[in-house]
Formats: sequence, C-alpha cells, structure tokens
Amino acid sequence: MPSTLPDGEPAPLDGSLPDAALEGAADRPLGIYIHIPFCATRCGYCDFNTYTATELGGGATQATYADSVVAELELAAKVLGPGLRPAETVFFGGGTPTLLPAADLVRILEAIRSRFGLAPGAEVTTESNPESVDRAALQALRAGGFTRISFGMQSARNHVLAVLDRQHTTGRVQQVVGEARDVGFDNVNVDLIYGAPGESDDDWRASLNAAIDTGVDHLSAYALIVEPGTRLAARVTRGELPMPDDDVLADRYEIADELLAAAGFDWYEVSNWARNDSARSRHNLLYWTGGDWWGAGPGAHSHVGGVRWWNVKHPAAYTQRLAEQLSPAHAREVLDAPTRTVEDVMLRLRLREGLPTSISLDEAAVQQSLADGLVDQASYDAGRLVLTLRGRLLADAVIRDVLG
Repeated sequence: MPSTLPDGEPAPLDGSLPDAALEGAADRPLGIYIHIPFCATRCGYCDFNTYTATELGGGATQATYADSVVAELELAAKVLGPGLRPAETVFFGGGTPTLLPAADLVRILEAIRSRFGLAPGAEVTTESNPESVDRAALQALRAGGFTRISFGMQSARNHVLAVLDRQHTTGRVQQVVGEARDVGFDNVNVDLIYGAPGESDDDWRASLNAAIDTGVDHLSAYALIVEPGTRLAARVTRGELPMPDDDVLADRYEIADELLAAAGFDWYEVSNWARNDSARSRHNLLYWTGGDWWGAGPGAHSHVGGVRWWNVKHPAAYTQRLAEQLSPAHAREVLDAPTRTVEDVMLRLRLREGLPTSISLDEAAVQQSLADGLVDQASYDAGRLVLTLRGRLLADAVIRDVLG
C-alpha cells in the first residue's frame, strides 16, 4: 500500500457507486482487504502508508482502531446493497496487523462475517512480523477463523536484516512458523527480499534454504526497490550504500526459481511460488484476475465493477470521516473499457496461466517475444501466451511491447 495517493475525481461523501458498477456483482468474487497501518519501527526500505507510535499524532489510536474499521465495514455493506455477497477472501495487511491484539483482529473478522458473510471455505489471511506474535495470539487467531498467515522473513542473514532495518533475528522465523503449524494453520507464507546492499549469492541461497526448511507451503520473493523518500534512498543518495544492480537482481531471481523448483514449489505469479494449487494466495489471485474488493483502512484501495477508489491517508483523518458518518474515500476513478483491458493484460500475463492468444495484442511484438525466447512456444501453440523464465525477468518490457 504505497504512501502516496494518486489523483482522481472527488468521491461521493456517502460512498455511493454508479449503478453500472453493481450490475452483475453477484456473479463476481468479492474480497475484503483490511489495512492495519501500525508498525513498531519503520523499516528503511518501506514506503507503505504506515505509522509508528511517535508518528501517529493525535486523533487516532491503536486502541480504538477496530471501531473505525467496523464503521467502514458497515458503510461498505450499505453501499454495496444489492451487490452485497459473501466474501471469498479476507486479507489483513499493513503495517503489522498483529500489533493489534488478536481479539481486535477477530472482532473485525466477525464484523465481516455478520455484515457480508463468508463463503464456504473462505481464505482469511493476516500478515505478521515474526516478533509481533506469540503462540497464544496465533492460537486466538486460528480459533477466531483465520486460515492463513504470512510472515515477513526477508532474509536469513543478520547483516542483511540490519541493512533493511528489520528487528527480528533469523531463528525467530523458523520458531514462529512451527508455532503457527502447531495451532492449526495449514497455509503459511514467508516473504523474502533479494538484492539488499551487502547480500551475496550465498546469503541469498541461505535465505531461500532457510525459508524452505521452515516447511511453509508458499513463498514470495521480491527484488529490493529503493523508493524515493525512504531512509534507504537517503543512504544510497549519500553514497553509504550502493543501488541494487539489475544484473544481480536477475541472477538472484534465477537462483530463487531453481532452488524453489527443486524443493517442490511451482511459480504461479512472477514473484510467488506455491507447493500446490491449494497453497496459492486466493486473495492476491482475486486482484490479479480483476475481481471486486473493498479495502478498509487509511489509504486502502478498492475496486468494484470498474470503479476504483482510495481512502484518505492519515489514520486521524480516516477516523474523523467515519465519526462524521462520511465515506473515508479520498478520490476515485471510473475505468473505461480500454483501460480495463490494458490492466487485465498487465496483471494476467504475470500469471503462470498467462493470456489466451485470442486477446487483441500487437502480433508482431508477440512473434518477436517468441523469437527472443520470452514467451513459451508450446503454450502459444496451445492457445496461451505464457512467459518463460527469461520472459519473467523482462515481464514489464514484454507487457509493454505486446500492448503496442
């Protein structure tokens, strides 16, 4: 959840949506995203909309945050009206959701259950930092209906964690994954970051092997991006740390794909691997395949039927809007058909299933991508446009070219 909000047209104060956005809603999957904007400390690379206790200021507190989220969920149920349907996925992200008491997270989930309903077998995920949760909290979350948990591991090397300003030690991840398994979480993910200054190929291999050895069934690996305005960016600008090298990042990605494949993981999105189809993140797949989702919380983004909107950024402003019984939406945009098609191509081509070749694309660019080994020939012959390993490394360029 980036900290900078885009421009857009003013959002209605009551949060209402155009009738066209709700047409056919009952036939589309619905996800709920809950943004928890609190962190114990700010990681040097992070530009998400998050706040430490010293940054929060007046008008918002962690203690009353669940009240505000429940108020937005009540608004959401009213706005969706005839388009209301049970949530197929729920995702608590941040920030660090598990900085809130487990009882608050369960209470928010209960509000979703009572106002929307949960579809049979709904996936309910929370993110967590390894140091922000203990066995008792994990047990309370599992008993309260959470089915999946994602831990921010980032690295298994302490010197890499130090560069990233991460607070946990390497052994805590293995411990907390085991605790999550013990209390009944069948689906567990860890996130890794590669390309940090000072990280070697051997460091990266050690991190991958440590993550695999935890026994998780899902792993996400992201290249380090130096975001403007972050502490990491300032250190790079001052010459204290080098900028991540693109060739090194490509090498690290290939190492990840090789080690994960050998351990029984299959890629299903450019940055995500799972041991089997049931371990895939259904909530993220809903994003990538154009489903509907309501994002609750400061800075949270939503999408319903081609209308996209985003909430005010600061927790104090968010809380104040809801206290005045107003929508917390800051602005919105109504996507036209060509824009929706472009975004669909941009997202779906990053998936293992790719795109049907029947979609209108720049055929000359498609043929060039085939010739360059960026698109799989066998999949193309079978009617699908699927990226090869080399194509995944150049996914943004391939997408740009085939869109013409």
